[in-house]
Amino acid sequence: MALTPSTMLPLGIQAPDFALPDVTRENQIVRLADFADCKAFLVMFICNHCPYVKHVAKQLAAIGRDYQPQGVGIVAISCNDAEAYPDDAPAKMKEEAEQRGYPFAYLYDETQHVAQAYTAACTPDFFLFDAQMELVYRGQLDETRPTRISSGNYNFDDSPAHGGDLRAALDAVLSGQPISAQQKPSLGCNIKWKPGNEPEYFA
Repeated sequence: MALTPSTMLPLGIQAPDFALPDVTRENQIVRLADFADCKAFLVMFICNHCPYVKHVAKQLAAIGRDYQPQGVGIVAISCNDAEAYPDDAPAKMKEEAEQRGYPFAYLYDETQHVAQAYTAACTPDFFLFDAQMELVYRGQLDETRPTRISSGNYNFDDSPAHGGDLRAALDAVLSGQPISAQQKPSLGCNIKWKPGNEPEYFA
């Protein structure tokens, strides 16, 4: 695992288009256009096996429960190479969404083209857009991180995630308040790119 920060995509860009299958609903394709009437739109690049995602998973579900009823469109996207990381395969994603109680669509980006379009770099990686689908926040969920005990072993309870940074950005965009451009990047496992798919921004 390589600890990787967000690319901090420039603020103000339009949300890149996508059309991806939702692993939680058979034969269901979710598109950017489905969220055209939302007050805000949140894209979260996550996966199943990453300890940094496991650390925040309960809070991600809570954010979905808290903000979707307020008119925020939310999707999670996994784009990891499922052949090399079978825990991130679509069937496992469906199980994960059910176990975690994710109330939002969990999409599978098999080609990794959507992740590249968003310049996603790590899991978790967050992109919040306003009602005009312009990027207003691409920072961390909050300052907490899992505590590494040993290789592959983490403590998720010492400093539980609270989602303060992302929640503040969501509250601001819903109330029409400006969001500071001084945003701290998310940190997590690097996205597991398929051979030959590594984008230019991936080092």
